[in-house]
Amino acid sequence: MRTLRPALAACLLVVATACTTPAASDDASPSSETSESSEYDKRMSTEHTVSFGKDYQFVSGITVAVSEPKSFRPSSAAYPQSDRAVSFDISLYNDGQQPYQLSQLAIEGIVDEQQAKQVVDATQGFNGLNEADKDLPPQRNVRMTVAFAVPPEPTSFCLRLRPRTGSEAAVYAGSV
Repeated sequence: MRTLRPALAACLLVVATACTTPAASDDASPSSETSESSEYDKRMSTEHTVSFGKDYQFVSGITVAVSEPKSFRPSSAAYPQSDRAVSFDISLYNDGQQPYQLSQLAIEGIVDEQQAKQVVDATQGFNGLNEADKDLPPQRNVRMTVAFAVPPEPTSFCLRLRPRTGSEAAVYAGSV
């Protein structure tokens, strides 16, 4: 068991490193005010690696939980077409004082250091973020399911959730 823990820690470190965004160089000069604020947001954001199936509470009071990934074969009606996809059940709980606008939630899938395409497959119940136009009242929760296209062979995958632009992120990482 003692040799398993360092190996597991090393594996998580490799996966977490694969899911990070490369830092901008210090000598890059911003071309506009928008890029300056964008760079500021990147520097001020914090990412927290979380295991699938675990909860993470953001400073804002929003708690997120992401299920273990479930592999499936998308139907012929799915968009985009893919040989394989993985789905995640996501639960959000608002422990804050104000309603939370679900449209502020950013969900990004990353497969092998590339942005993954979200799969919409109504035949199998994967309709994307269909609750995004609603507010989540304080002391309430909402559940949603998202799916992403992945290669047929096992690969590393990160699911990055950010409750507000430029804010901290929870990164769920593992092999799918």
